[in-house]
Amino acid sequence: MINGTVVGLQARINVIFNLSEGLNIEIGCVVDTGFEGFLTLPADAITKMGLPYLARIDANLADNSNVPVNVFLANILWNGKQREVPVLAMGRRPLIGTALLQEHHLSIDFYDGGTVIVDDIL
Repeated sequence: MINGTVVGLQARINVIFNLSEGLNIEIGCVVDTGFEGFLTLPADAITKMGLPYLARIDANLADNSNVPVNVFLANILWNGKQREVPVLAMGRRPLIGTALLQEHHLSIDFYDGGTVIVDDIL
């Protein structure tokens, strides 16, 4: 089970990134159910973490525009399991998308300080 908190009406969860040489970095991310990918991170965070480049894609935004985006590969700890996921280099705020939430139950108590829970579907 993954626990988080609602802050300013944003559901937030910390994601642990497993970097080379046994280093782990925990980054607070906002759950965005309108984003169908796995994760986004600001480009400078990806550079600092040294994530390997995967590809360049055209990402479709909410306004139906397309923008070119670099994609990187990250190893994360997600609900107690190691996962290798694509990370889009975009935006200022780290986001968790629905691809990462797939086959999980998401519960959010929407008030400041409310509980966010992600767990396997029973």
